[in-house]
Amino acid sequence: MGIPESPPDSIAEPAAVPAIAADVAVIGGGVIGHGIAWEARRSGRSVVLIDDAPGSGASWAAAGMLAPVSELHYQEEELLGLMLDASERWPQFAADLSRVSGRGSGFLATPTLTIGADAADRQALMDLRGVQQANGLAVEPLTVREARRREPLLSPAIACALDTPADHQVDPRGLVECFRAALANHLPAGSGVAGTAVADTAVAGALDGFAVADRAVGLEWADGAVAGVRLAGGGLVLAGETVVANGMAAGSLENLPRGLRLPLRPVHGDILRLSVPPHLQPLLTSTVRGLVRGVPVYLVPREDGTVVIGATQREDALVGAGTAFGAMPASAGSSAVPAGAGPASAVSAGGVYQLLRDAQVLVPAVAELELLECTARARPATPDNAPLLGRVPVDGGDGSAAHVPGLIVATGFFRHGVLLTPAAAAICRDLMDGKADPRWQPFSPDRFSGRIPAPRFNIKETA
Repeated sequence: MGIPESPPDSIAEPAAVPAIAADVAVIGGGVIGHGIAWEARRSGRSVVLIDDAPGSGASWAAAGMLAPVSELHYQEEELLGLMLDASERWPQFAADLSRVSGRGSGFLATPTLTIGADAADRQALMDLRGVQQANGLAVEPLTVREARRREPLLSPAIACALDTPADHQVDPRGLVECFRAALANHLPAGSGVAGTAVADTAVAGALDGFAVADRAVGLEWADGAVAGVRLAGGGLVLAGETVVANGMAAGSLENLPRGLRLPLRPVHGDILRLSVPPHLQPLLTSTVRGLVRGVPVYLVPREDGTVVIGATQREDALVGAGTAFGAMPASAGSSAVPAGAGPASAVSAGGVYQLLRDAQVLVPAVAELELLECTARARPATPDNAPLLGRVPVDGGDGSAAHVPGLIVATGFFRHGVLLTPAAAAICRDLMDGKADPRWQPFSPDRFSGRIPAPRFNIKETA
């Protein structure tokens, strides 16, 4: 597929499947899509979320580090404002979500320790600290003794430690479940009454009043505006606002605005999940991010007695990708993903070796853990590693500025999807309310496109 020259003048009649109608249609059931759907719902709008395998893509593999300070990269300072805005929103965002869903969101306000394995790693981390401090971020050195007092299982041979109190974590798998429970709750805001649905938020024809278990194949247009979504099964979702939040698949949707380029590239990452035996619990109480001979590695402890290890990054897909070991478990305490669901990537043997080797340099007891799962997914990245977020501006031909009505794009979040969820959700809600914050203009989804003409065509409505 690709971007068509222009949306067609007419579209063939689909099979006779009743259309689903809502105020907002969100394409994509990752953490970002769920967050946008929930924010739209609590603004009073009816919402459908379209995905045939929700939560099984990049969100399934994500470690869930909420780390605007540690994730500051050279020449990506423009993204920092958005990351800090999101980080500030997370505590209240998580609390509100837990209250409405009736379950824990997986958010933990525990700090992050950054560890250098040798003298060169220490110098690299101190150089980065200079950039972080120049941007007003708090990163404080600790002695090795202080670090090991906080985390006794750290290696005594580490070269340095830095405390980053503003970097936290959330469990993305539990977060998706929490979102879905909240979206299935159609009670009025603040209501404590159980069991009564509200007709103006529960969408007829949608599972639990919000879910459409199908794949979006293209946009539906009417009178020059995006009017909804066409589904792979032949169905149609009609909506006043459509949000494209389906990650790597966004650019392959049919009937995108003429001239719009969404240049997404897949960046694959391997991630491990391990069980900590009782005699080693807690392995860690803080997230540990490290440099080992210049190579990054992180260890994220979970409340269920497991630990997540990751940080590999590769832009080549392995040939003959198969099912990753333990990638979709149905064990107690974890949500099962539908069979065959999710764009699983092959796990790199070298990546697994590197992660275990480097994690043991920082925390030697990793060698005693049980390896439960090796997973890989592709994260959607853009040429500048910043998201494509906002409405699509168009040139009306008379010098006037406008945008494609009924369409919002929210994809390309790369390393920062989980962190940026509250900010992305708030930005999309504001755009639906007719408010645009100029701070987020650098992330406009048209920034890699040429001139995008205003849509001036009619498409025959089919439902």
